[in-house]
Amino acid sequence: MRHYSEYLILVDAPIKAALEKLDKLAIDAILFAVNNEGQLIGSLTDGDVRRGFLRNLTMTDTVVAFMKENPKYIIKGNYSIDEIIALRDNLFRIIPILDSNKVVINVLNFRFQKSYLPVDAVIMAGGLGSRLKPLTNTTPKPLLKVGGKAIIDHNVDRLRKFGVDDYWLSVRFLGEQLESHFADGASRGINMQYVWETEPLGTIGALSKISDFKHDYVLITNSDILTNLDYEDFFLDFIDKGADMSVVTIPYHVNIPYAVMETSNNHVISFKEKPTYTYYSNGGIYLVKRAVLNKIPANTFFNATDLMEQLIKEGGKLISFPMRQYWLDIGKHEDFKQAQEDIKHIQF
Repeated sequence: MRHYSEYLILVDAPIKAALEKLDKLAIDAILFAVNNEGQLIGSLTDGDVRRGFLRNLTMTDTVVAFMKENPKYIIKGNYSIDEIIALRDNLFRIIPILDSNKVVINVLNFRFQKSYLPVDAVIMAGGLGSRLKPLTNTTPKPLLKVGGKAIIDHNVDRLRKFGVDDYWLSVRFLGEQLESHFADGASRGINMQYVWETEPLGTIGALSKISDFKHDYVLITNSDILTNLDYEDFFLDFIDKGADMSVVTIPYHVNIPYAVMETSNNHVISFKEKPTYTYYSNGGIYLVKRAVLNKIPANTFFNATDLMEQLIKEGGKLISFPMRQYWLDIGKHEDFKQAQEDIKHIQF
C-alpha cells in the first residue's frame, strides 16, 4: 500500500517533476495538486498532461496550467459509507481524504483498500498472555509472529484494507515494545495513539480514558484474534439494523447422540432424534455507537459483557453478527500452532 504523500505534487512544481512522479506511480498514475499548506487545488493524470501539450503548453509550464480543478474528495469525519460505496461502484479508484481545512491527510486507493469505514479502532493489547508462556515472558502476545508476521500486524493490516486509519492501542504488559513497534503510525499511513492501563481495567474499561474519538462509531477488537472478517459487512449490518452495539459471534454446533425429549410434568410433549443445536459465542470483536461508551465507568474494571448486560437492561439494541469467515482466538499453545498452519491457506 502506497503512502499518501506519493500522490501529492505542489501546484507550482514543474510539469517534468509531475511526469516523473506519475511514471513511478505506474498503474496508480494520478497526482493531487496542493498548495504550500497542503490544501487540495486540483488533480493531474497523464491524460491531463497530454491535453495540455495539445493546447501548446510546454515543459516550462507548471502543474497548475495542466491540472483539472474540483476533483472528487472525501472530508474525514463527514461522510457516510453510502458515499464510499457509490464512489467505488462508479469506478472512482483513487480519492484524496481531506481534513476540515481541505488539507490532504490521506488517499483512498480501491486497488489496495476495499472500503473507507467511518470508525475508530481500539485494539486491546494489555494482557499478560499467561497461557502462552514462555513465549510471552519477554514478548507481548500481540507481537508473536504467525507466518512471519506479528499477530497484531495481521489485525491492523486487515483493518487498513477497509480504510480504518485512526487507532487506539490499549497497552500494559510490555507495552513499550508495542509503542516502539508502531510509534505514531505515520510510516504506515495511520494514526496510532496509546491508552496505558496502570492496573487491569477488563476487556473494555480502558475506553473510558479516550475522549477524542474521530468518528461516531468505534470498533473494538482483541489483539490476539486472527480473522479475515469482512468489516464492511459488519458495519453495514450494524447500520441497517439501527444497533447500539454489535458483537461478532462464533457458531458452535453441538450434536446430541440421543433423542432429546421435551417434557412437562413428566409428560413427553415432543422429541427430536439426535438433534444438532447451534450456540453463538462472543468473538471478541465489537462495533459500538460512540455515545454508548459513556456508560463505561471511569478507571474501573469493566468487561464488554458488562456493557452488553447494561444495554439489555436499559432496552438498548444489542445485536449479533454471526461469523461467516475465518476466526481464531490465539489463546493457547495449540491455537498458536493451529494459526501457523491456517495462515498458509487462509486468504487475508
